[in-house]
Amino acid sequence: MSEQPVIVLVHGAFAESASWNRVIRRLHGHGLSAVAAANPLRGVEGDAAYVRDVIAGLGRPVVLVGHSYGGMVVTQAAAGHPAVRALVYVAAFAPEPGESAFLLTGRFEGSTLGTALEAYPVVSGGNEFRIAADRFHHQFCADLDAGEAALMAATQRPVTERALTGALTADEPAWRTIPSWFVHGERDLSIPAAALRFMAERAGARRTREIAGASHAVAASQPDAVTAVIRDAAGHARR
Repeated sequence: MSEQPVIVLVHGAFAESASWNRVIRRLHGHGLSAVAAANPLRGVEGDAAYVRDVIAGLGRPVVLVGHSYGGMVVTQAAAGHPAVRALVYVAAFAPEPGESAFLLTGRFEGSTLGTALEAYPVVSGGNEFRIAADRFHHQFCADLDAGEAALMAATQRPVTERALTGALTADEPAWRTIPSWFVHGERDLSIPAAALRFMAERAGARRTREIAGASHAVAASQPDAVTAVIRDAAGHARR
């Protein structure tokens, strides 16, 4: 059996590293090491370069886990990377080259994210987006209580328009050569469940789990289920 991998968790837009806390606690309970990377949310290529730096600093094989826009980042970061042994997409985009988060969301009906966003210009150029505080609970984490949703809204990290419209530039998607696992919520209002099912099927996922009634913030609301999928991927990575 090969060396036990480190689980590298990459959050998406409108979240931050602590969004993985419940999953990390459970992974630790099963003897797995985990690192939550602080995704810059500035653009797919730059964000992926940062994640590759995180992987290099670990010096061990990894299972790379992305949530939401984090799926764009891990797909780019893992392309051709020998340390990445498995990919886990948690309510996440799994793009083909040339596809962006914006494009993939628009292919299927059901996302209400666009109407929940606030946009404002940034000094570096272009616009940045955040979810309006009064829309956050319903849009992002309807299956969590209002108090926790308010904290998540206050600590959300905004994302640039460039990140959401930027396409995968790798020659081929990492999921074509690296085994992948998928887990998502049935009531995801940010990335429609139909889109998530499509991407999992296209990727030839080793396992796909759809959780009834779960929101986009499935790692926070359903940490046991998400952890189980990650553990499955980690077990495969050690073979």
